[in-house]
Amino acid sequence: MRFWPRCWFVLRKQNPMPEDIPAIIRFPHVEPPDQGEVAEIAEGILWARIPLPMVLNHVNVYILDDGDGWTVVDTGVDTQMTRDVWQSLLDGPLAGKPVRRVLLTHHHPDHVGLVGWFQQQGAELVTTRTAWMFARMLTLDVQKQATPQSVEFYQLAGMDAARLDKRRTDRPFNFADVVHPMPVGFTRIQQGDSIRIGGRDWDVHIGHGHAPEHATLWSGDLILAGDQIIPGISSNIGVYATEPEADPLGEWIESCTRLFELATDRHLALPGHKLPFTGVPIRLRQLIENHRKALPRLLAFLAEPRRAPDCFPILFKRQIDDATYGLALAETVAHLNHVWHEGLVTRDLGPDGAWIWTAK
Repeated sequence: MRFWPRCWFVLRKQNPMPEDIPAIIRFPHVEPPDQGEVAEIAEGILWARIPLPMVLNHVNVYILDDGDGWTVVDTGVDTQMTRDVWQSLLDGPLAGKPVRRVLLTHHHPDHVGLVGWFQQQGAELVTTRTAWMFARMLTLDVQKQATPQSVEFYQLAGMDAARLDKRRTDRPFNFADVVHPMPVGFTRIQQGDSIRIGGRDWDVHIGHGHAPEHATLWSGDLILAGDQIIPGISSNIGVYATEPEADPLGEWIESCTRLFELATDRHLALPGHKLPFTGVPIRLRQLIENHRKALPRLLAFLAEPRRAPDCFPILFKRQIDDATYGLALAETVAHLNHVWHEGLVTRDLGPDGAWIWTAK
């Protein structure tokens, strides 16, 4: 089963961050709740962990007390195991009140997988328009083989012939494999909105790059951060056949820079993975600085013409194997698209039909 990981990378020049940010990231809760249990992370906010069938083996979900019911933030994928974990939560610490709303931060399978399951039990879905449209569209788009557009994308990206032939014939990962069918209908949130959940008013601030129109919600010193701000790892930034010339890296850096202006060291971020943490400004600065420092290495490497896979050793601190190749390629294309949009490189078609990138 293929999922995109929470990886890393890239960028161009940005305004420097202030140097007087406390370089401290703290984890008030050093242990996550056990499977099927919850921990109170703040008054009226419960934290649970849902298992995932991948290397990053969990997603954090948050359950907010709305008095006569619960609002659930993200859900995990749709498997029998995750449904069983949710049922144990509903029969245990959440018993006595229904889940009336699901707040979806973004459309990725580990967050949207059981949204439709909750909707079919009467829950309202609250999310951004783009997240809903992507999720519903992808659940309905079931393919037995890679589409011609996907094959063309991988060829242009420089995938070697053996892997490309395998992609042509293998059944691809489909959203519907791990995402429950989603009924029509949702409640939209967008940048600048305010929504009341769990006795608090939350301001909506939208991020981009990891996922289009990713919702983060801010109330007092709390942030429902999703995958926009995660400690220890940076979110996957990839380009895919759906939008082959996109610049998600530029969008990611813009989002991190904008959210940096809102963050204080008092904020407790409730991320989609890893542990809740304080020190949000330094974490955002780390994400930006990591990208900035990668750019000169890439451009130096592109002094000679290169295909995207040639750049793997420059961008990744791990060996790229068959299991990670497609994901690494998507991230590398995102990196290259960014510097191409910034006018720092050129690209030309090679004799094998792959883009060849060269620094100006």
